[in-house]
Amino acid sequence: MSNNIFKGLPSKAYTDKNFWAKESKNIFEKNWVFVGFKHELKNKGDVLPINVAEQPILLIKESENKINAFHNVCSHRCLKLVDKAKNVGQIISCPYHAWSYDLKGNLVASPHFGGTNNHQPKGFLRKKNGLKSVRVKIWHDWIFINLNNKALPFEKYASPLFKHLQNINLKKINPVATLDFGNINTNWKFLIENYIEPYHVQFVHKTTTSQPLKDHYTIVDGRCYGSAVDLNEESTSADSLAVSSKYLSLFPNFIIGTYYPGQIGVHLNIPVEPGITHQKRVIYLTEDMQLKKKEINKLRNLWWDVHKEDHEICERLQIGRLSSAAKNGGLLSPHWENSVRAFQKIVIKSINKS
Repeated sequence: MSNNIFKGLPSKAYTDKNFWAKESKNIFEKNWVFVGFKHELKNKGDVLPINVAEQPILLIKESENKINAFHNVCSHRCLKLVDKAKNVGQIISCPYHAWSYDLKGNLVASPHFGGTNNHQPKGFLRKKNGLKSVRVKIWHDWIFINLNNKALPFEKYASPLFKHLQNINLKKINPVATLDFGNINTNWKFLIENYIEPYHVQFVHKTTTSQPLKDHYTIVDGRCYGSAVDLNEESTSADSLAVSSKYLSLFPNFIIGTYYPGQIGVHLNIPVEPGITHQKRVIYLTEDMQLKKKEINKLRNLWWDVHKEDHEICERLQIGRLSSAAKNGGLLSPHWENSVRAFQKIVIKSINKS
């Protein structure tokens, strides 16, 4: 077999709970992980519970320009504080014993902790028993967290991605549609891998796109992987995709696509367990581009169809990994899937650090 043909990851990388546990510890705790959209936390006091690396995390809108992240756990008995998105006003109150925290995570009430009407027993300091904070970075509309507090500064961590987005004014983006796909029965890596290789496009999306394979190329740049297509003639129709585009990822789970003219899409991929990933996509218009409601609905429907085509493929990839024939991994094109190979290499490098 030619040395130019690369083997993919073994099946256990997509199905095994022990491998998943190592990913949680060594990938999703140690890197900047994409967890949400700033615009979805609209008002002061809005809270959003999420799970990252199987840990409950809480995002809190403290003020107009401030979003905090904490471990979603009461300091008293470690109960999960918030179980659904809502507005808590000024105070987060534990439903178990009414310990309460402000939007900065400070403990402001510990009723009767030292006995009846003794709320602060000797030696107990509220200021040392607030919520445990999580490092957070807001980049435009996108919220990232770093659980172990040791990742590089975000600007350095994400610099390869920034380089490929220099021509897009991300300061002028307007979210116009959300596609919440819910849980997809596939490993998170399949969704990333499918997105960053162009090999499948003319086969899987032959009815929804018009982007010939020959016009595509791959991108491998540090933690940034993806593909792109440059077209001489572009169509702005919302009935099919026939525009110059870049499909980029930032390790591990951030995905952004730029579609000319004036459109980007960002995917939130949250791993739930080895064979389940929750996915949401937000469509943005850039600069001062305007679309009528009917045009936005057509655009939304088009992208829904495109992604459902991808989801079917990724779910079948997951099923295929149950076969003994897939034990040692499939093959990767040295030309069209070198981006996938680079992504898989950083997965393995991260796992081997444990």
